[in-house]
Amino acid sequence: MHHTCFEGNHYDMGLRWGAALAEKGFFLMERAPFPVTKQRRRFARESLPFYERYFPEILEELRALARGQGCPEEELEGLVLSMYAIGPACACSCFAVSAGGRVLLGRNSDFWAALEEENRNVIYRFSGENYDFSGNTTAFVEMEDGVNREGLAVGLTAVCPTGLRPGFNAGMLVRYCLEKCGTVEQALEAICMLPRGSAQTITLADRSGAVAVAECCPEKVEILRGTEDRPFVWAVNGFFAPGMAPFRVEGVDDWQAERRGKTLEKALTGCKGRLRTAQAQRLLAGEYGFLCQYDRSEGKDTVWSVVYDLSQGVVYRAEGNPGRTPFQRDERFAFFGKEG
Repeated sequence: MHHTCFEGNHYDMGLRWGAALAEKGFFLMERAPFPVTKQRRRFARESLPFYERYFPEILEELRALARGQGCPEEELEGLVLSMYAIGPACACSCFAVSAGGRVLLGRNSDFWAALEEENRNVIYRFSGENYDFSGNTTAFVEMEDGVNREGLAVGLTAVCPTGLRPGFNAGMLVRYCLEKCGTVEQALEAICMLPRGSAQTITLADRSGAVAVAECCPEKVEILRGTEDRPFVWAVNGFFAPGMAPFRVEGVDDWQAERRGKTLEKALTGCKGRLRTAQAQRLLAGEYGFLCQYDRSEGKDTVWSVVYDLSQGVVYRAEGNPGRTPFQRDERFAFFGKEG
């Protein structure tokens, strides 16, 4: 996993990173995991007005990245903005707990093993008003999980869509929440407000102890919250809220999502959400049931695993399958308003 720290405004960060990669002979369009088709370019073009209205900074960063790389803006936009909305997508597991004085968000990122060398952990430190954050991604400037300086942690799992509609994709929804929101409630308001162009779940936790999952697609959002009797939430690659039944897609390869969901449900119910950090790591490592035990010979694997301990302000990450790779404490990014 690569580690990168960005500082400044969005334009400067994108331009510097794009140029630095180009100097090393690393060109993002050459590393694209899929061809940028006419459909992808059209989807990106039709989604641009939503980003221009709600998140213009990210377009500044993306277009500066293209300039630094020396590639056409529309090609990079077609690549990045169509991700998650048009497959392939990650098949991941996520949970959040708030009990016994401990607030945790844990996530396994499951993706194609052949692409794992491109995975990246980033720290963004902004010169403006946006929240600094640390995040992990398979997808350039988009984020798949992370925590910001206010102690809001966010993680996504992708869901097969029932159709195609322009809007924010899953990775950009996570990025927006990390930059713009300080609490679970603010993030949920943003998810409901923003035009959505993909289907996904977004798991949220904040240092106050609030935990929730937003199951959402272009047409609808359903919110599942932790309760006093059930102080946890979990998500895999599907919709489970009754209101999302019309948007479930059967017969897709979801990397055994139902089996992974049963593991999370059983483990979290059994301990009533009272997980310590070490237990959360063991859960993600598959010690409580199937979660990361893929047959790597099929090209699938858990490519990183992370636990955000919001009670202690600490990040633990395994930069590989947690069943084989130990978690390490990452002290490079402090949150709760502390200096990094």
